Amino acid sequence: MTDVHEAPALSEDRIRQLLDQIADGFSIQARSPVLRSPVEHGLDFENVTFPSHDGVPLEGWFIPAPGSAKVIIANHPMGFTRAGLPTHLEPWHSIWAGSGNGFEVNFVPDYAILHRAGYHVLAYDLRNHGFSGAANGGISSSGIFEARDVVGAIDYVRRRPDTRGLAVGLFSRCLGCSSTFAAMTQFPEAFDGVRCLVGPQPVTARTIMGRRLTTMGIPDRIDDLERRIVLRTGIDFAARSPREWAKNVRIPTFLYQVRDDILTHPSDVQTMFDNIPVVEKKLQWIEGSTARWDGYLEFQRRPEPMLDWFAAHLS
Repeated sequence: MTDVHEAPALSEDRIRQLLDQIADGFSIQARSPVLRSPVEHGLDFENVTFPSHDGVPLEGWFIPAPGSAKVIIANHPMGFTRAGLPTHLEPWHSIWAGSGNGFEVNFVPDYAILHRAGYHVLAYDLRNHGFSGAANGGISSSGIFEARDVVGAIDYVRRRPDTRGLAVGLFSRCLGCSSTFAAMTQFPEAFDGVRCLVGPQPVTARTIMGRRLTTMGIPDRIDDLERRIVLRTGIDFAARSPREWAKNVRIPTFLYQVRDDILTHPSDVQTMFDNIPVVEKKLQWIEGSTARWDGYLEFQRRPEPMLDWFAAHLS
């Protein structure tokens, strides 16, 4: 007979230490590097810089599709860059491998697919990420301040001589999607003429942080964690609410999500989807995985539904 040994309970001192570490990492994201380039897929591109709505300098790539009348703006997840996240390397591997997400996410293949489909692409780093400027004391706001970057990117493509007047679509992942919802709430006029949104895996801060605590064996300490985050950022979980911001979406929207993602719960995205008050909307579940990163790689593995959505609304 095999003895079953339970892991020792964490001491209160250790729990407090973990809560402080998580609050530190969530409140001010460590920048990850831009390690990939469009040149790896044979894409011509331009390094560009443009201001956010509040003047923060943003850095990105513009990948032209000569003769096209359509442009896609790509917004990335929290802690990532326009290039993705090198989770196969340290220190990111140790941070994420425990949740089954210890493999690289490379977004450049996404841009190659979009380019081949006939779209100009603008991919850029949100504030406090990648090569873009620091702002707001470096804090991550789950979309409140990052919304200004989404608006800045839309303004940029409207000002460029080769994209002015073109049909605009948004490909906004995770934090990028929450930031897009927040921008639609704060600056609804900026989205006049924006045709559609594809939004992989938006997530509510309280949900993802609660799931992280559950995997660590301390599910009942979410309020303690929130207090620590408020002391570092001044922003509580209720203010970081893409579920509420989703009520202000006014364009055709396609969301998709790993159903059994260990870092969230299906009800989170389902609630956002239900709150979107438009007829033209779609929610697609990714089955057979618990890894959140598989959701970020879904487009380059099976792009047809998303390409069909863009084609239908940007034609």
